[in-house]
Amino acid sequence: MTGLRMDFNDAFYFVQVVEKGGFSAAARALNIPKSRLSRRVRQLEDDLSVRLLQRTSRIVTMTGVGEEYYRLARDALARFEIAEAAVRRNTNTVEGTVTVSCSVGMAQFGLDQILPRFLQDNPGVTVVQRASNQMEDLIKAGIDVAIRGHMDTLPDSSLIQMRLALVEWHLFCSPEFHDTLDPGDDPVALADHPVLVLGRPGATHQWLLTGVDGQTASVPCRVRFASDDMSTLKNAAALSLGIAALPAYVCRPEVEAGSLVRVLPGWTAGRPQISLLMPSRRGLLPAFEAFRDFLKQELPAVLAGDAIEATERSGRKNSTRARPTPG
Repeated sequence: MTGLRMDFNDAFYFVQVVEKGGFSAAARALNIPKSRLSRRVRQLEDDLSVRLLQRTSRIVTMTGVGEEYYRLARDALARFEIAEAAVRRNTNTVEGTVTVSCSVGMAQFGLDQILPRFLQDNPGVTVVQRASNQMEDLIKAGIDVAIRGHMDTLPDSSLIQMRLALVEWHLFCSPEFHDTLDPGDDPVALADHPVLVLGRPGATHQWLLTGVDGQTASVPCRVRFASDDMSTLKNAAALSLGIAALPAYVCRPEVEAGSLVRVLPGWTAGRPQISLLMPSRRGLLPAFEAFRDFLKQELPAVLAGDAIEATERSGRKNSTRARPTPG
């Protein structure tokens, strides 16, 4: 350690600049002036007698030495966090901030039921929830964990992926609208009925339905209303504006209250997987570990339902056609 003049805060600032994608974004995230941040990184380069970043008017990129230093500095800073957390753990305190990214639907109908209880049980932990139907870069955005639904296998990446649950999507409408239907158990009978669609509909919209025995049916639909918000779609369905395909857990309260009924009980409109996505790290802080374990324990029960359990027992395999599944 003799002769070491470097300030470890400078290493932290450098890592933030890299992970946030530039000085401006890092300065906003850290709530410090950009000039101060630039000065500290420049001081780090002077102390090391190397150039870590290549700066232009628009972008900042790492040099070869900078890439190696970033990797080692990131791991070293993580070890310091773990060391501090270990001390706090020995005093029986779990503290820290966990940033979680999820879809708007998951925030409204899944996490809303359990996050308050986690906060009550862990008074030293702060949770920052970022609800969006757009997947962010976890490292650049400083996100600790993302909860996402997907039909197909997620592409390989540096992220850790952990399966939480399978969620069935059903067709729902109001009891009054249901009285105007005569589908029996034939999906084709629903063709051209007005439907309520999550997200942006294509020029021609179709439902790909899967039956109990594994058979599939493609049903053309006449889109009456499209929205990115599940709550709005539920309300529209309850007002007899059409049929909506939504996750079963989202509509459970309305089904129990009788304002919505399930259409074609023998068929599902999708069965996406809900996964936890986490940046790869050598160690996990206690606050994050507590949050991760809480989600693994509590969230599947919120997402589960009788229909989901029945399809698990049947062992049928759903179609894997790719389509948006905000969860």
